[in-house]
Amino acid sequence: MLFYLTKKISIPNNVKLKCVSWNKGQGFIACGGENGLLQVLKLETQTDDAKLRSLAAPSNLSMRHTLEGHSGSVQVVTWNEQYQKLTTSDENGLIILWMLYKGSWFKEMTTNRSKSVVRSMSWNADGQKICIAYEDGAVIVGSVDGNRIWGKDLKGIQLSHVTWSADSEVLLFGMANGEIHIYDNQGNFIMKMKLSCLVNVTGAISIAGIHWYHGTEGYVEPDCPCLAVCFDNGRCQIMRHENDQNPVLIDTGMYVVGVQWNHIGSVLAVAGFQKAATQDKNVNIVQFYTPFGEHLGTLKVPGKEISALSWEGGGLKIALAVDSFIYFANIRPNYKWGYCSNTVVYAYTRPDRPEHCVVFWDIKHNEKHVKYVKGLISITTCGDFCILATKADENHPQFVLVLCNSIGTPLDPKYIDIVPLFVAMTKTHVIAASKEAFYTWQYCVAKKLTALEINQITRSRKEGRERIYHVDDTPSGSMDGVLDYSKAIQGTRDPICAITASDKILIVGRESGTIQRYSLPNVGLIQKYSVNCRGYQLSLNCNSSRLAVIDISGVLTFFDLDARVMDSTGQQVVGELLKLERRDVWDMKWAKDNPDLFAMMEKTRMYVFRNLDPEEPIQTSGYICNFEDLEIKSVLLDEILKDPEHPNKDYLINFEIRSLRDSRALVEKVGIKDASQFIEDNPHPRLWRLLAEAALQKLDLYTAEQAFVHCKDYQGIKFVKRLGKLPSESMKQAEVAGYFGRFEEAERTYLKMDRRDLAIGLRLKLGDWFRVLQLLKTGSGDADDSLMEQANNAIGDYFADRQKWLNAVQYYVQGRNQERLAECYYMLEDYEGLENLAISLPENHKLLPWNKAVELAQNHNMKEIGSLLARYASHLLEKNKTLDAIALYRKANYFLDAAKLMFKVADEEAKKGSKPLRVKKLYVMSALLIEQHHEQMKNAQRGKVKGKSSEATSALAGLLEEEVLSTTDRFTDNAWRGAEAYHFFILAQRQLYEGYVDAALKTALHLKDYEDIIPPVEIYSLLALCACTSRAFGTCSKAFIKLESLESLSSEQKQQYEDLALEIFTKHAPKDNRKPQLGSLMEGGEGKLPTCVATGSPITEDQFWMCSVCKHGVLAQEISHYSFCPLCHSPVG
Repeated sequence: MLFYLTKKISIPNNVKLKCVSWNKGQGFIACGGENGLLQVLKLETQTDDAKLRSLAAPSNLSMRHTLEGHSGSVQVVTWNEQYQKLTTSDENGLIILWMLYKGSWFKEMTTNRSKSVVRSMSWNADGQKICIAYEDGAVIVGSVDGNRIWGKDLKGIQLSHVTWSADSEVLLFGMANGEIHIYDNQGNFIMKMKLSCLVNVTGAISIAGIHWYHGTEGYVEPDCPCLAVCFDNGRCQIMRHENDQNPVLIDTGMYVVGVQWNHIGSVLAVAGFQKAATQDKNVNIVQFYTPFGEHLGTLKVPGKEISALSWEGGGLKIALAVDSFIYFANIRPNYKWGYCSNTVVYAYTRPDRPEHCVVFWDIKHNEKHVKYVKGLISITTCGDFCILATKADENHPQFVLVLCNSIGTPLDPKYIDIVPLFVAMTKTHVIAASKEAFYTWQYCVAKKLTALEINQITRSRKEGRERIYHVDDTPSGSMDGVLDYSKAIQGTRDPICAITASDKILIVGRESGTIQRYSLPNVGLIQKYSVNCRGYQLSLNCNSSRLAVIDISGVLTFFDLDARVMDSTGQQVVGELLKLERRDVWDMKWAKDNPDLFAMMEKTRMYVFRNLDPEEPIQTSGYICNFEDLEIKSVLLDEILKDPEHPNKDYLINFEIRSLRDSRALVEKVGIKDASQFIEDNPHPRLWRLLAEAALQKLDLYTAEQAFVHCKDYQGIKFVKRLGKLPSESMKQAEVAGYFGRFEEAERTYLKMDRRDLAIGLRLKLGDWFRVLQLLKTGSGDADDSLMEQANNAIGDYFADRQKWLNAVQYYVQGRNQERLAECYYMLEDYEGLENLAISLPENHKLLPWNKAVELAQNHNMKEIGSLLARYASHLLEKNKTLDAIALYRKANYFLDAAKLMFKVADEEAKKGSKPLRVKKLYVMSALLIEQHHEQMKNAQRGKVKGKSSEATSALAGLLEEEVLSTTDRFTDNAWRGAEAYHFFILAQRQLYEGYVDAALKTALHLKDYEDIIPPVEIYSLLALCACTSRAFGTCSKAFIKLESLESLSSEQKQQYEDLALEIFTKHAPKDNRKPQLGSLMEGGEGKLPTCVATGSPITEDQFWMCSVCKHGVLAQEISHYSFCPLCHSPVG
């Protein structure tokens, strides 16, 4: 926090001032003095004028009125903030209540109790009551409308001060002898206040001031001291309430004349004077303290004798009455704030909440995220992250460092046992310091780091990520620090007063002026320097070669950390204090990309320095967020915190430094060639980019490419290369306009060239679907139809995301997006629209799930569901859509009906002579549907039957129901037979063609059982062929006999078979060479062994694999070659 004098206003005729009071709401300043002097002044406020808006607190007068009415010396002035009234009294006891009407001040009421003089007046917090204390002990409490509420005469007491409590329940009366008495709001005495600050004080004392902050803007922290009592001898106590037995005690070391809190109760100003050691005259001083007694700073004020002080409403100025002058001093507060990743982070207090409200304001998208933090101490930022230092608990002396991202999400909290009075942050480390020790934490976040940074991290991570070091230790950098908090308890004669850090080094400043330099990430003490001032804010430049130091008086000095110079004794020392020194500095920031560039705030001016030479200053009171690419980003925190819940982008200011402004002027006024020469002499990537952009505008592609190369902009180089390949100047101009974000201009150029497609492509890249649709409607083309649908759907999505369902419906209809349309109708509760949509949908659309519809119908006992399905199925069958009808029944879980139709289809396909594999698949499908039906029946019965024997009963009931069904229609048994028949028919032929003739014969012999499914002529022709090939001529002969006797064959066909048989059996005797092996197969019939569906062989072993679905077996040695059942294709379990 820094304080500096800005203005002095003289009072006419050198009239000495006695009192001053600043109206917090309207900004009026009332000052009273000798000879009846009473003036009301007003400073000009921030307006839309840019010059004034960027200043924290302008100092020029906008109003000065003299109020006539008092004859004696005006001794008390006090404002009623709520009703905008001014109450004044003079040494003759005259009290006047003033009001403002049409720009002029009028007396609303006067009263005069000539017996005694008024010593103090106080309005309560809501402005309804005033308490007037007379010197002779008389007390009057009146209302704002002038009525007397009560009066009392305190016998034998001389009064000097009065103040109300925040809740208007308690009155404090200060006595001339220094005592303070506590009364209730009806004037009944309660007790005397305990004055701990006057212990061991002798001699006459008087009260200099009592001020009770009413908490109207919230408190710095819960249970914060807010009642300040100060005595003329410099002793002060700050209490949480009137009975506080443990107040904060301060000895200001001066003669005190007045005391006042700022607008949020965070700073207490104590005005008075000290005897100068070498001179006879007094030195006027204002001291500033926190509510916990910590000294924030001292402001020296010229003049003979200071008589009063008053804070401005925003806490950015203070008015001081000295002799016949009013001095104004500006205050630069210590805001809790930071800047990370295009986000301004700031904290403020609210009257309705005990915590700090921390706002993460994304200035790029103008979005804010709010987080409430209890016991906030400080905010520190670096890169994309920030650290919130907080108290863990009021009753426990532990603290938390919370690592957050740029939207306030906590990523990693660390509990520490030292007070984080000073916190610094780098890309990899957080350093927190108390007065005696500092703690280092190597934090880890999911973020891309360079290989070098990762290497540094991994080297140190092996030994642990947290360390603590005492400021008097001399660590060697060999990982000798440990997390031992006992070090923090050890005291030191030279406490820490400030810290800063870069990726390479850590700087610790001490109150004596010693600066200690440590290495990072392995903390080792490298060097000690002496700067002869107590650092308040330290800052390292981007290459860690120079250190900027702002001391507690606002003096900025610079120290070269690496310079080697000769000292007065002729010895070489490291480190040199540079000759530049600036006063009244309250903020500074080094450039991130140039070690010689920095910006600093001095009073209400910003200076930019290059190599310690200043540029011309800029009028502003902004806090510097960032200095990069020759641009300074600054934020007017004073303005933002006037209404912290609604930050405004107008309070962000970007400044360009002189070299960037000069380059821009050269480019615009002189030309690219001269500008190029200037930039070569003063190179910087930002300047090269400026030149590249200017060259692009003029289509000077050669210069643009060279400039992009200098600023290492690979995308820019690629863009220039692409521009060079374009055929026309107009197209190049349009591309350049698009590159600079002038999309309207680019589109107009494309349309002039009659290249609507390019204009549409540009809008597609931007995602501007509304404009895409407009452009599509201006022309026609086959490709436009699909794009039109896409655009309509995208606009529909835009409205749907914003819950504007009616608008969305219009576009989804045009985009033919039935799914989103159904969703919109549902959200609008437009069931008629939903019904019409369902009718318009094509069959088998995914929005028409039959199984779900049937399940709902069954759950709600809709009896007509069966008839509806049958009616629709018959409608499909009439149109010869048998497979669609099967799908309908299947989706509706009517598996038996589906199976019947599927079996019918399989039979028809078999009769047509379709491919055997297709027929087999149809039979398998029919059989699987029957299996699903069986399972469905069992599940239904399980659900119906309950009790102990539930399982057995349900199984029995299921079997009984199935038996009834099977007797009505026996086709269900035939489904697997049909599948088996065609399976063996295909298998025999496959084995025959692969040369396994014996296996083929065995398989073909099974087909004799399936004459009702496969035409006999097919079966016996295949059997005769397999037998002949296998040289089983006996079996072959029987097959021919069967063929010749078939009635389905014509006489010609029979004759052909006879001729072929004669030809075969004249050469080979009709005998089987392996009769015993074929015997059992030839016999067939009942009692036959089960058949392996993989090989066609009989299963003679006890151990074999059986399919869980079709219940057919496979030889144990064969199943290992299969992943699926050879018959029904179910997975092998």
